[in-house]
Amino acid sequence: MMANRKGERRERELVNRLDERGFAVMRAPASGSATERELPDVLAGNGSAFYAIEAKSSAGNPIYLSGEEVESLVFFAQNFGAKPRIGVRFDREDWYFFHPGDLHVTDGGNYRVKRETALSSGTDLTELTGESTKTTITDY
Repeated sequence: MMANRKGERRERELVNRLDERGFAVMRAPASGSATERELPDVLAGNGSAFYAIEAKSSAGNPIYLSGEEVESLVFFAQNFGAKPRIGVRFDREDWYFFHPGDLHVTDGGNYRVKRETALSSGTDLTELTGESTKTTITDY
C-alpha cells in the first residue's frame, strides 16, 4: 500500500505542475474502480496541446509497463483526440515524458524505461508544456 500512496502523491504533484503551467488537468479515478476500460492517470490540455498521460514512478529501478497498459493508453488517447504520453519520475529527478512508440519493448512484450534513458532522451515538463524546446547538436 505504501508504494501506491507514493504513486498517488506523485500523480498529484504532476497535476499541480501542469496546472501551474496553465493546463486544465484531471486525474482519473483510481484504476479499476469506475470502468472496465483502463483510463489514463492524467488528462491535460491547454487549448492547443492535449495529453493522456500514464504516470509511473520508481525509486531507481527501471519502470515497467505492461503491453496492455500501453495499448489502453494509446486507444484512449486516439479516441479522445489527445497525444499519449508515458510520464516517468525517478527519485530525486524530475518528470520525463515519452511517446509510447519511443519506449524499449522487452522480449515479453512489456515496455521499459531506465533512469539513464529518461535523463538522456525523455522530454521534460517545460518542453512538454511548450515553454522551451530541446536543442540538440543536430539542430545546428
